[in-house]
Amino acid sequence: MLEFALLLLPDFLLIALGFVICRHTALDRSVWSGVERLVYWLLFPVLLFTAIVRQPLALDTTLKLGLGGTAVVGLGFVLATALGRVPGVPSRLQASGAQVAFRFNSYVGLALAERLGGSASVASIAVLIALCVPLCNLGAVWSLARHGRHDTWRELLHNPLILATVAGLLANLAGLRLPEPVAVTLARIGAAALPLGLMAVGAGLEFGGLQQAPRLAAALLAIRHLALPAAGLAIGLLWALPRGQAQMLAAFAALPTASSCYVLAARMGGDGPYTAGLVTASTLLGMASVPVTMALFGWLHPA
Repeated sequence: MLEFALLLLPDFLLIALGFVICRHTALDRSVWSGVERLVYWLLFPVLLFTAIVRQPLALDTTLKLGLGGTAVVGLGFVLATALGRVPGVPSRLQASGAQVAFRFNSYVGLALAERLGGSASVASIAVLIALCVPLCNLGAVWSLARHGRHDTWRELLHNPLILATVAGLLANLAGLRLPEPVAVTLARIGAAALPLGLMAVGAGLEFGGLQQAPRLAAALLAIRHLALPAAGLAIGLLWALPRGQAQMLAAFAALPTASSCYVLAARMGGDGPYTAGLVTASTLLGMASVPVTMALFGWLHPA
């Protein structure tokens, strides 16, 4: 269990580094606002596009796995949206934080897959990422656009994360292979997304943010780290997925939320500090939920 916890430690350290740099150096909040825009409009979209294009998608042989992943994401979306109907829940905070309940950190997922099962597991997690990233981004943009009285469809059609994901899927399915210089250039641009995105989370962090609505935060984090891992384990059993795919579905369901939740909330007029607090809390909880879920998987699926 310790090795899985250590896998998440670098993400949290980058968040902490962003917080320290923003609060205690000349690189203050004015600098990090520009970094957020750079990550949102360029770095994350390039990373999503290149990650999807370079992974082979054998959708015909992984249909049940893909459906399982969409079911997990869908459950998180439904439960998080339902919280908005609970009396007394602040609508702006719910709209900002709902995405934390159903989005996932794909970078941690890819690293975890490589450690668990090598290339076969990476191929499985790539299918889940390719199918679920568009759904997660649609759900997140819809929640924020609806609350902010934006034109939801306009926001969806202009969202760089959704556009990059759709473009990556179409390019992959069309068999597009980028020229080596282009592929290397895009890979280097995308490689900057993770560290800068995580540090931007830390730079925008206000530890008092979660105190605005602690019960809502607890509910959203319980969906992300209790309900969804339980659903991933159950689907793998009930649908009789092959052991390797069932393991990847369980790991996928237990991942911490996406670091870009804060960037999206901040860019669409949501509550950035509250979302940043949720992302940090989810990263910490992920250091427990992933090892525990993997231990439960081993008990349910003995080798």
